[in-house]
Amino acid sequence: MEQPVETEMAHTEHHPLDELLRQDRLPHIWCPGCGLGTAMTCFVSALYKSCLDLDKTVVVSGIGCTGRVAGYVRLDSFHTTHGRAIPFATGLKLGNPDLKVIVFSGDGDLAGIGGNHFIHAARRNVDITVICVNNFNYGMTGGQLGPTTPLTARTSTSPRGNLEHPFNLPYLAAGSGAVYVARWTVLHVRRLEKAILQALEKKGFSFVEVISPCPTLYGRWNRLRDGLDNMRYYAEHSRIEHGADPGEVDIDLGGEIVVGKFVDIDKPVWGELAPA
Repeated sequence: MEQPVETEMAHTEHHPLDELLRQDRLPHIWCPGCGLGTAMTCFVSALYKSCLDLDKTVVVSGIGCTGRVAGYVRLDSFHTTHGRAIPFATGLKLGNPDLKVIVFSGDGDLAGIGGNHFIHAARRNVDITVICVNNFNYGMTGGQLGPTTPLTARTSTSPRGNLEHPFNLPYLAAGSGAVYVARWTVLHVRRLEKAILQALEKKGFSFVEVISPCPTLYGRWNRLRDGLDNMRYYAEHSRIEHGADPGEVDIDLGGEIVVGKFVDIDKPVWGELAPA
């Protein structure tokens, strides 16, 4: 009997974003319900749609769950020490002004341990894009109190509730001099992708805050135990207000989350005012 001839499939499984991801390092390490996978997808999709020369695009991160993003994207990337992503990125930009330098890290890394670097890079209007995934705690190291933990929120180091006033990150960025400031949650995927794209194409210090769940730690302490609980909360408590005063977009435990594009201005970047 004649044997059937085996033929190759007429097409292969392929997604346009595959070329921007290090497939050998996937699946990722993030917990079920974490929003970091969604945030990374929005970021990579924005890169794909941008006009950037990806051979001259660099991603820098610090330590923490969010810092893993630098190792998953197929670009030149640097996983730096805790809190030092922004000065490292600044050095890259100064050393090679032709590079597009992106910092992708977490609230503890950028606003806590690296907070001083954050405000001075914004003040100088260094031409970098900073994407901060804010899950309100130090997620990788045990769910400790962080610089953005809402008042009265419980964490592993504030089991009776936080008594310290948290940073309002859009206000901190805008007050320090950022030329682009936006905030979205991981529920708002299309709007988040658009905001990241706008930030990437903005000249100067651009900042996007991404509100993301940490159900394993922060969520467990504050009765948001899985991803769907968080998505439902974002849907019911988010209010879009473009142009809102950044000073009035604080996040309270159980309260409203104001999202949108808050700042979009132009001014000279660091180095342009220097005499020839």
